[in-house]
Amino acid sequence: MSRKLGLTAASAVLALSLAACGGGGAGSSSSGSGGEAANPSDTTIGVSMPTKESERWIADGNNVKKQLEDKGYKVDLQYANNDIPTQQQQLDQMITKGDKLLIVAAIDGTALGSQLQAAADAGSKVISYDRLIRDSKNVDFYVSFDNYKVGVAQATALLTGLGILDKDGNPGTAKGPFNIELFAGSLDDNNAHFFFDGAMDTLKKYIDDGTLVVKSGQTKIEQVAILRWEQETAQKRMEDLLTSTYNSGDKVNGVLSPYDGLSRGIITALQNAGYGPTTDSGAQPMPIITGQDAEIASVKFIADGVQSSTIFKDTRLLAEQAVTAAVAFLKGDTPKANDTKTYDNGQKVVPSYLLPVVTVYKDDIQKELVDTGYYTADEVAKGQAS
Repeated sequence: MSRKLGLTAASAVLALSLAACGGGGAGSSSSGSGGEAANPSDTTIGVSMPTKESERWIADGNNVKKQLEDKGYKVDLQYANNDIPTQQQQLDQMITKGDKLLIVAAIDGTALGSQLQAAADAGSKVISYDRLIRDSKNVDFYVSFDNYKVGVAQATALLTGLGILDKDGNPGTAKGPFNIELFAGSLDDNNAHFFFDGAMDTLKKYIDDGTLVVKSGQTKIEQVAILRWEQETAQKRMEDLLTSTYNSGDKVNGVLSPYDGLSRGIITALQNAGYGPTTDSGAQPMPIITGQDAEIASVKFIADGVQSSTIFKDTRLLAEQAVTAAVAFLKGDTPKANDTKTYDNGQKVVPSYLLPVVTVYKDDIQKELVDTGYYTADEVAKGQAS
């Protein structure tokens, strides 16, 4: 992932345009004492990421670390293997060692209250990274993408893939009815609720008028959520749906999946049941399947016509905003937010900086992922990052 650590010229231009639209980025407001920390090389920043099982979290951690080190700071980067006690222990150690600021992507957004209180007592600021930390007044800033719009984009991609809409959002020629199934992320991840709400608000009228049919009847997030976003759990749920709901000859036409890892599990279940790309002789047509994070294995699936789309969230830009906010705090300033209303964590509305997202279909891979330097054409062809 080393080639992703620096911003490409294209992403730098995008970052500048975001700053122009959103007030200059997360560090543009100067309301504190000003002046860089006396010696950044004496300042350690703790970075807590949930797992190395997802390539996006590896990229996030490396990007944040590289950009902070480029500014002269020391970085304590830890991964918690999707284990809550491990993340709690790692954060306790960071605070005990005197890390001056914490950047945290939580495994469970409700499980870090005591750690955040200890950080506040020690005078350390906390930036919640991508996943909002809940039920604590000691979250100082939040950097993420517009998560509700992610859900809207995923639902729109499903409708587009089915032909109900065209790519411009206008009515398409397909009328349905189409059998679909819904998947959501882990209930302890605040983002999962935003994704699902955005998607369901978009799909509701098509479900209500019969264009879309959720044949299993499972439409509540509690029914469709996948704990810890586990690929194997998604595969098992899809297998169960095929056995319980589609055993009389009905076919699945579309699947709303909020994350590429879940999508690959869903695809495995469908392939085992005889679904495949239209190029596969004798296969049932693969349903339209959405995703998120533009993981390289899923990008290859999209290129090969197996998965329909993914939502690209440029983690280089997210890392840049986290670093910008961190430097602002360490200078005694207040990071610039572009959203001060949406993200109520149960104790406070957390000032936030939100980035836009891009929907990637097969025809968009070159422009959005290769030309911007996120992947090479060779990596896309192999389905593996170098």
